[in-house]
Amino acid sequence: MAMVIERGQIVVSSGIIDDGVCAWEGDEIIFVGEVEHFKALVAKGSVTCEENRTVAAVYRRNNKEKTSAGGATVPDNVTLPAPTRNIIMPGLVDEHVHGGGGVSFPDATTLGDIERGAHEHFRNGTTSIGAAMTTMSVRRMEITAGLLADAADKGVISQIMIEGPFLSHQRAGAQNPAHIIEPSVQVADRIINATRGYAYGMAFAPEIEGADAVVSHIIGRGLIPTWGHTHCMAQDAHGLNDYAVGLLRERGSARVPVVNHLFNAMRELRHRSPGPIGEFLAAAARDEAMVEFIADGKHVSMGLVRNIIDILGPDRVCLISDAIAAAGMPDGTYELGGLQTNVVEGIARLRGGNLAGGTWFLLDIVRALYESGVRLVDCVQMATMNPARVMGLENVGELAVGKRADVLVCGSEGLDLLKVYRAGREVPR
Repeated sequence: MAMVIERGQIVVSSGIIDDGVCAWEGDEIIFVGEVEHFKALVAKGSVTCEENRTVAAVYRRNNKEKTSAGGATVPDNVTLPAPTRNIIMPGLVDEHVHGGGGVSFPDATTLGDIERGAHEHFRNGTTSIGAAMTTMSVRRMEITAGLLADAADKGVISQIMIEGPFLSHQRAGAQNPAHIIEPSVQVADRIINATRGYAYGMAFAPEIEGADAVVSHIIGRGLIPTWGHTHCMAQDAHGLNDYAVGLLRERGSARVPVVNHLFNAMRELRHRSPGPIGEFLAAAARDEAMVEFIADGKHVSMGLVRNIIDILGPDRVCLISDAIAAAGMPDGTYELGGLQTNVVEGIARLRGGNLAGGTWFLLDIVRALYESGVRLVDCVQMATMNPARVMGLENVGELAVGKRADVLVCGSEGLDLLKVYRAGREVPR
């Protein structure tokens, strides 16, 4: 199997390797490191382990068996690419995606629909997708969950996010208020069962009576609770997040609840009536929550996003697209969970004026945040390692040996996307 080599400025968890190499065979990365070290390994004819500096090849070419002692023979015809200033980063991981390319995941009726929507994200740099549902009838949510599970079986999406139906009518946003209901273990089980083990989280408005019992139940089933579409007061947010963290720790889990699209579809932060936002930020500062941002400058001010990253640090923030069917499409009318969204100048709204999800891809958000002054390494971490951790994905999210070969090659000016590799194969663009 041919070795693929990309050379440029390599974005890794510890920083940027100025002139580096990322190499892989099949779908597995076998080398990440400085170009001079790679040259030396090629000259010796093998890739060997050197702790904390470069990474080991993890199998022998002649028998493909895993080994901790050997390394991988480098073929004689290895050609090192010429130096470039290209930015090479991990494929992006988006934990909150409702669709793209004209396809709405909640409204899809065939596996082909899901595949088309996912491919639009693949070719725009997102290689791992957490497909997000929306509030619909319970039966329709079961159907959607089953269809998304079929897509996960095929490796099209990675995980499923159940957004709804236990949300606030007052902060429904682009969730269908006609199908918002009180928390129910039985309903939760119906939807979770339909995901066939692919759901990583379920959303709740903390103030709704009965939420605590269902939060306890879903944690027992291996999901994390997420907080969103809420009109709660500070004490509700504090109490239920603490309760959830305690349950997770009792199970020996280091995972934490997630705050869905912070600031959007939740009670505003006011100095005399603070609502949940201050509590969510404090929980994140204690490593007891992870917060999401739709950092497109439309949902939240870019300056505010930078402020929160400065306060919390990049370890506690996930960038999301919250993309709907309109991502990658012209202005027009699109469906989202049975509701009609109107997109004008790239902004999606319901008829009443509520924002209705994103129209950007995650790389657009990374680019915009980087251009606003956030370090590239931090932008990449918040769009790769952090969401991979949220979804429990261990084989993606960073350029490191043994990880899946999800690799983006971008121009050094403006992060223009040049190539996308997913599982080692170049994605047609």
